[in-house]
Amino acid sequence: MSTTIRTIEISGAPFERGVQYGEAAADLISSAIEYYEAAFGQQAGLTWAEVRDQAASWLPACRDAAPDIVRELEGVAAGSGRDLLDLMALNLRGEIIYDQGSNRPRQQVDPEEERDSSDGCTSFSLTGTAAGDGHTYAGQNWDWRAGTQHTVVVVRIVQDPLPTLIMQLEAGQIGRHGVNSAGIALNANGLGGRFGASVGLPQTFIRRMTLNQSELPDAINTLVRTNAHISSNALLTDRSGFSIDLEITPDGIDWLYPDDGQLVHGNHYQASVPPQLAGHYRPVSADSLFRVPQARSGLARVRNTDGRDETLAGIRAAMSDHLGYPESVCTHPDERRPAVRQWSTLLSSCVDLTTGDYFVTNGTPCDHPYEILPWNAFDGPGSRFTTPTLPMEAHR
Repeated sequence: MSTTIRTIEISGAPFERGVQYGEAAADLISSAIEYYEAAFGQQAGLTWAEVRDQAASWLPACRDAAPDIVRELEGVAAGSGRDLLDLMALNLRGEIIYDQGSNRPRQQVDPEEERDSSDGCTSFSLTGTAAGDGHTYAGQNWDWRAGTQHTVVVVRIVQDPLPTLIMQLEAGQIGRHGVNSAGIALNANGLGGRFGASVGLPQTFIRRMTLNQSELPDAINTLVRTNAHISSNALLTDRSGFSIDLEITPDGIDWLYPDDGQLVHGNHYQASVPPQLAGHYRPVSADSLFRVPQARSGLARVRNTDGRDETLAGIRAAMSDHLGYPESVCTHPDERRPAVRQWSTLLSSCVDLTTGDYFVTNGTPCDHPYEILPWNAFDGPGSRFTTPTLPMEAHR
């Protein structure tokens, strides 16, 4: 099976895996660095050398918390012919952008800068009878800067004895959204917000550390106990049909459970507004206030579908909603904004946690079909499952 999005498979020891990744994505990593060098210069007045210097300050904490992940990143740097700090900067782009704004008085921060620090996504899980075919699904529209769409890759990481991972990433990153062979899917959304003086771990590391867990309690514990630098939302869906949403800030968490098998989260606090923000909270992406109910409404119709083909079509239709276009569930670039601040749905994903099939669109779901990835999520070391066999038409 071939896809139009670049797929990379890596295995072995951490450094060896990283070298394989770096060699396979060297051109895209260079493109990503060029993009963010220009973006940081235009928006924050930072040179790439200054960005690298800021990224260096996170290295000690990352080495302490996740030495193997740093070692893998060192391999990515070696394989792509770049410096480790270039790769750290790509993995810290949200934290660095947000810190630039948080160093100024609140009234001087451009609201666009806050949005620029957080992926704007609409995530979902469907469990129980929420999908007409009875399967468990997890996925999201991954909305981020349109200028990075060509750098998106899907990477399969075989890292025995840890679970095998499939993740959708910007080239050079080591964690974002995906699923592991233990049957745990992670979809994430930016929430904006940085309060408290402590320096926490970057989101890319936290998400990778979460997907590295074989057991659901350990995955939840990783999210709950790891000190994050910026606020973010994590939606975990387990193959068993359990799902939970965690709104995580540097100072605490809150959580949500599905409503009749459906759970949808955007880019605003939905469980509760943190007390530090009470009285002056404004969502980092105001369009999230209508994206969430629109996605819920569309996904509610999936309950009445018949068979997986119809169910997948219903999910894709819900994630292609255009109310509020261009800043809709299916996000398109807003030509009124500077190019560096134009957003788009880079990729729409849907993981069938009953069968292990992973579907993605290479761009906006309204005009790109689902493509099935060449790997099954439950294949490889760390899997506890037997993969069901479906008729060939179900894979189209």
